[in-house]
Amino acid sequence: MKYILFLATALLLLNCAGPEPIDELNNFSVTLIDEDSTLVNFPGDFEGKVLVIGYVYTNCPDICPLITGNMKKIQVEMGNPTDVEFIGISFDPERDTPSVLKNYHKAFDMNNRFSFLTGDTTEVNKLLDRVKVRTQVSMSTTTADGREIYFLNHSDKLTVLDKKGRLMFEYGGSMAPPKIVIEDINTIR
Repeated sequence: MKYILFLATALLLLNCAGPEPIDELNNFSVTLIDEDSTLVNFPGDFEGKVLVIGYVYTNCPDICPLITGNMKKIQVEMGNPTDVEFIGISFDPERDTPSVLKNYHKAFDMNNRFSFLTGDTTEVNKLLDRVKVRTQVSMSTTTADGREIYFLNHSDKLTVLDKKGRLMFEYGGSMAPPKIVIEDINTIR
């Protein structure tokens, strides 16, 4: 009987401690740029906020609009909280310039709690490697006028960082049920 009581108490204490971080990004930093061409120290400039992050590119023909739309659903269902920021990070910095990201922001009718970030290829790839988002060119062609057109295969990923910059949750970005993501966010707010 003592053993069962001890085990029940231990399990209760474990559940009260909350989820364990997947990775500590609070000791990690990259310099990115937002859709207003402002330099951003990521994730440091967002300390004190829960971050919901989707990894996208604006020329994506399939899941990136679904990831972005899903993030918007999460934000709306949460009632546009002031302690949660929503961020789309582009892994196609060659084409996703700040002005392109600003237009993407407008196309999805995002509010000021939603940012799009990009950066030079080295900084973006450093972040992608850290959060294990994979990309590769899946199709590439050159048009008659010399323009290169390409598409990227990539991870379908949504991550949540807590207010201390720790990676707490990962989901399939295009298919994560908003209710589940919101429940998880509420455990770390």
